[in-house]
Amino acid sequence: MTQKEEIAKNIQSIKKENRAYKFTLVAVSKTKPNEFVMEAYNSGQRDFGENKVQELLPKFEELPKDILWHFIGHLQRNKVKLIIPFVHLIHSVDSLRLMKEINKQALKEDKIIDCLLQLFIAKEETKYGLDEDELKGILDDHLEKFKNVNVKGLMGMATFTEDQSIIDSEFRYLKEKFDAIKKDYTLPNLNMDILSMGMSHDYQIALKNGSNMLRIGSTIFGARN
Repeated sequence: MTQKEEIAKNIQSIKKENRAYKFTLVAVSKTKPNEFVMEAYNSGQRDFGENKVQELLPKFEELPKDILWHFIGHLQRNKVKLIIPFVHLIHSVDSLRLMKEINKQALKEDKIIDCLLQLFIAKEETKYGLDEDELKGILDDHLEKFKNVNVKGLMGMATFTEDQSIIDSEFRYLKEKFDAIKKDYTLPNLNMDILSMGMSHDYQIALKNGSNMLRIGSTIFGARN
């Protein structure tokens, strides 16, 4: 069986093996050719994730228009306007300045953009995300002013490690923050129903800790190019 032929089988395996959990599967198609995306699409997959705007734009143009495109990477402010017309969910709001820009560009398009706030939960400086003070500042002082942004939940990336106890504690922390925000805040544009955590190497730990959205690439499409 070729790598291409295995894609549909891999998607079904992930869903079947984890059928005790309710989650949205985002197939991370970064670096993968359109023919691979279409293999997944033809098996019924509709949610796809990309982490570079320059890769996402041609895929949006060339692939079916009912695909739900998730932007999952670090988003530069000067690229926001390019994806606002069609993006389904931005997972990676990691600064107040980025949120301001998303709101500004969404207002120009007369759209409300669904976003997740990305928290820094890992032990790796290379990862992006808000710290606790930045998160609190956005929720307390700024979010309500951004009428064209709808915060749907949180996203986080755990440390890339073989030590499952570290991953478990980081995901548990993110779930605690998610639950606390749901309990403590009532804002018109804060509708917390998505907890996006878990990738190919750690998604089962994420599910056990309450994730309801997985971002999975290599387990579906094969090793990254």
